[in-house]
Amino acid sequence: MTTEPARIYVGYDSEEVVAYHVLCHSILEKSSIPVSFTPVALPHLQGVFTRERHPLQSTEFSFSRFMVPYLGRYEGWSLFIDCDTLVRADIAELWSLRDDRFAVMCVKHEYAPKTATKFLGNIQTNYAKKNWSSVMLFNNARCMALVPEYVNHAGGLELHQFKWLDSEALVGELPATWNWLVREYDYRPDAKLVHFTDGGPYFEEHRNDDYADEWFAVRDRLLHAGRLPTCPGR
Repeated sequence: MTTEPARIYVGYDSEEVVAYHVLCHSILEKSSIPVSFTPVALPHLQGVFTRERHPLQSTEFSFSRFMVPYLGRYEGWSLFIDCDTLVRADIAELWSLRDDRFAVMCVKHEYAPKTATKFLGNIQTNYAKKNWSSVMLFNNARCMALVPEYVNHAGGLELHQFKWLDSEALVGELPATWNWLVREYDYRPDAKLVHFTDGGPYFEEHRNDDYADEWFAVRDRLLHAGRLPTCPGR
């Protein structure tokens, strides 16, 4: 019997290229189901995503992430993940949480950022529902409002606060362990997906952050050619 791969879309930023590859490898190492990866990269969206970059955007995919239902042809489910993350558990666990009652599912953070700036000197903006959109399960057929024209012109908060939905009741909640914010939250051993939202270990000032040693270990395995011991968790 053929199993349809879990469709995973990863925010791609030309200033964090290594982050994309390490995240994908962290998923591959532990996944018990087939997966497919699509980078949400601006060069791949030419002529479709035409929105100009806003001065407050910290990444190239700040708004292009909302193109995922379109890229999925408004069929089935898709998972979007920011690239500055590391998956520490079987992605099948997250994929199994899909619930057709909802149009989108995410971790519903309630916090205020601890710093005024983040990586590369980007301004740390604070707003309601901040980081909700950094990991999203899209029920694509129920996200028909996210056509390219709308995504290109809608206000930033309109997108990130899910105002394109008819009701907030259509936003389902994922466990906090599936988008654990490094430096914003205390270390948690059982965090399944950790998010280096203030800056990844690939930036010098974040090399000693929580979970950084795990990130570097995944990177080293990614770069290795030859036989490796059995992957952790296998």
